[in-house]
Amino acid sequence: MTERARVVRTMAAGLLVAAAVSACTPRVATRGNLVEDYRLEQVHTGTSTKADVSTILGTPTTVSTFDDNIWYYIGQRVETVAFFAPEVTQRRVLRMQFDPTSSTLTDVKEVNLADAQQVAMVSRETPTLGRRIGILEQFLGNIGRFNDAAGSTAPNRRAGTGGVAGPGAGGGY
Repeated sequence: MTERARVVRTMAAGLLVAAAVSACTPRVATRGNLVEDYRLEQVHTGTSTKADVSTILGTPTTVSTFDDNIWYYIGQRVETVAFFAPEVTQRRVLRMQFDPTSSTLTDVKEVNLADAQQVAMVSRETPTLGRRIGILEQFLGNIGRFNDAAGSTAPNRRAGTGGVAGPGAGGGY
């Protein structure tokens, strides 16, 4: 084997190993607002206001539906390795409660899985008006509803009143 073939073969093997190793590198995705400990330590109950908390921690992920004085910071870190299912490596849910009159922080609680409540799913469907039509009915129902090549429109439609405008539409601008 020539020296050149040996070098090419070595480089190809090196590239193959590098590709295999890089495919196993986990992809890390942070979703939501994952509050770090050092930022949480800057927020103090009794003194921090809504504006202070918003400046330090950022906008809350959600605000309570029935009480604007309860904010939630929800975040998680997910790692995906190659073709395997994503794995949640870190999850944090913080509940911030504020005084309604002074807007100062009164309580900070970290909510975990032990605080979770099981919610029963309802299997009912909401009825809707109309009927279900198949793909063939949708396709055949649209025949004749579009402009032809000459610019005329389908019956009972005037040019320039929605859809694709005809050549006379637009007032000659």
